[in-house]
Order: sequence, then structure tokens, then C-alpha cells
Amino acid sequence: MASVQILRRRLRSIGNTRKITKAMELVASARLRRAQARIEQMRNYAETMRELMAGTARASASVRGLPLLQRREEQTVAVVPLTGDRGLAGAFNAQVLRRAFALERGLESEGKRVTWLVAGKKGRSTLRFRHYDVTAAWTGFSDKPAYADAQAIVHRMAELYEQGEVDRVVLVYNEFESALVQRVVERDVLPISEDLLETDEEERREDAFRGDFIFEPEPEDILERLLPAYLETEIYRALLESAASEQGARMTAMRNASKNAAELIDSLTLEMNRARQAEITQEILEVVAGADALTQ
Repeated sequence: MASVQILRRRLRSIGNTRKITKAMELVASARLRRAQARIEQMRNYAETMRELMAGTARASASVRGLPLLQRREEQTVAVVPLTGDRGLAGAFNAQVLRRAFALERGLESEGKRVTWLVAGKKGRSTLRFRHYDVTAAWTGFSDKPAYADAQAIVHRMAELYEQGEVDRVVLVYNEFESALVQRVVERDVLPISEDLLETDEEERREDAFRGDFIFEPEPEDILERLLPAYLETEIYRALLESAASEQGARMTAMRNASKNAAELIDSLTLEMNRARQAEITQEILEVVAGADALTQ
């Protein structure tokens, strides 16, 4: 059994750790509320952007000549995992990288080459530790991404795609469902699917009822400008989903750590009381033994 002094030192250390984890839980909770509000606003914006693209596409004579819609035989696929810049978030980073590596193995088994673009220090360090060649990396904004961060990522993606260096771009990230649930998803972002520009019969009837629109410049030119903006919106939305997921995972991890620390403190306190009682009993026995020795 450990001595009372050692147990007191351990209790003090665990108590300090519990204060830190509790503070981190509260900070993550506050950031999560802000991140959720940003996601709700962004979802409305993304839906409006899609409707605008669909309406412009219906007025276009042809959309097949646009670079971001062109499809070609897949030889090189870019995998883009969105990770965090910090740890202490449970399995948040690990599950994204695990899915990305599984995707890589599947693509290579089909005879395709994989190139890596990564967001977040954790993802970048893991890939470099495994000696992967990273084509591009972005860090420093996982907690609170800005639209400019999404623009930088899209600019590099589009550049690689239009130059023919990659034939497909797949995004891997945590989609936020709740503070307790973050679901890893794989999403093709390039080439942009033409299905996004299609509408159902009911929307066509509504457009016919509203009448024709006059476009200036031509609808094809407008759509060519809208496609990069749509891609930036989708990447920004994924960054916000990832940021909210990270805060949710960190809040849950710190809550569990605080709970475990409390249980450990209770266990050590009981052990310390037993050790202290054993020391007192031993001292009493020594006093009684000394008294008996003096009386004999």
C-alpha cells in the first residue's frame, strides 16, 4: 500500500488535471454553440446557391463545356481529409484518417494513383510521419474557419483539376449530427456533378408560371462564375461541419475525462483513509508495546 504522502500527491495532481479538463469542456461547449449557429446559417445559404445554379443551368444552352463539370478517365484521385490542429478530442482525428487510408487502399487496388491534400496539423503530421508526399496542406483555422480558408483550398483543388494533375477530388470529414455523434463521410467535390443542376417537374412548372428571365451576361458565363463559388460554399460548409464536430468531440472527451478523474479521486481518497488508519493503528500499537515494556 502506498504511503499517505504519495497518495496526497496523486490526489492533488488528479485534482489539478480535473480542473483543466472541466475548463476545456466548458470552452468547447461555448464554441460548439457558436459553431452550430454558423452551420444553420450556412445551410440556408448553400441551398439558395444551389437553387440559383439550377435556375441558371436551365436557361443555358449547354453546360458540358465548363471545366469543373468535365469528366475524364480516373487515373489520379486527390484525397482531402479535414482534421483538427489540436488533439484532446477523442477519436475525431483518428476516424477521419482511418477512413482516408481505407479509401486510399481501395483506390490503389483499382489501379489508381492517390495524391494527398490535407487540412489540419494532425492530418499533416500523420501523413508526414508515414512518409506520404503531401501536395498541399492548410493549417491554423480548424477551430474557426473563415470563408477565405475555403477559397484557398478550392483554388488549389480547381488548379490541379483543370491542369489534369488529378481526375477526381474526394473530401473526407466529420459531419456534425449532435454533440455526441459525429459521422465520417466521403464526398466527391470534383468534378461537380451535373445532377446538381437538374430540377424536378414541379420546379419547372413554377419557373413557367413566373415567366422567363433576361440574363446579362449569358447564362453560360454566369454559370461558369457560379460553379467556383458553389464549390467554395460546399468546402466552407464542410469546414464548419468539421469545426463543430471537433468541439463536440472535445467536449465529450473532456467530460468523460472529468468523470474518470472524479472516480479516481474517490478511489484514492478511500485508499488514503485506509492508509492513514493503518498508520494510526501502527502508532497506537507501538505506544502500547512501549508502555508494556516499561511496566515489566
